[in-house]
Amino acid sequence: MFTKPLLLLLTSIFALNLNTFPADDKKVIAALDTEYQAAVKNNDAATMARILADDFTLVVGTGKVYSKADLLKSARNKTIRYELQDDSAQTVRLWGNTAVITALLSLKGVDTESGKPFDYQVWFSDTYVRTESGWRYVFGQASIPLPKANSAK
Repeated sequence: MFTKPLLLLLTSIFALNLNTFPADDKKVIAALDTEYQAAVKNNDAATMARILADDFTLVVGTGKVYSKADLLKSARNKTIRYELQDDSAQTVRLWGNTAVITALLSLKGVDTESGKPFDYQVWFSDTYVRTESGWRYVFGQASIPLPKANSAK
């Protein structure tokens, strides 16, 4: 049986160990999200499947909701061909076993089903959760396309 002081010491040590390397976690998550963005650009369904949680959900600015299956099907069918799919201003915030990435995403390419080209930017937030098998992307939300910058300024 543990004494109260020993329990407090063990609890403190355990709590410290949970947050021993938050800077490393931030680097891992930032790299994982960058890898995911590259996989989307390249329609790499295998890499996307490895990173996405099975119950993943994406909500875009129009209110449309996509599942993991939806995104993987789109990648396999090459529904979108990207010329540019790049994020900037990436910020990683970490709370224990949950991380949120915000970034500005620039997208340019063509929707192969409609033949319509696109070129816009959105702000997005990606939520990652630490699981027994590593960090998984569980939820994403994107803004509506941002207004084009006024080039006269």
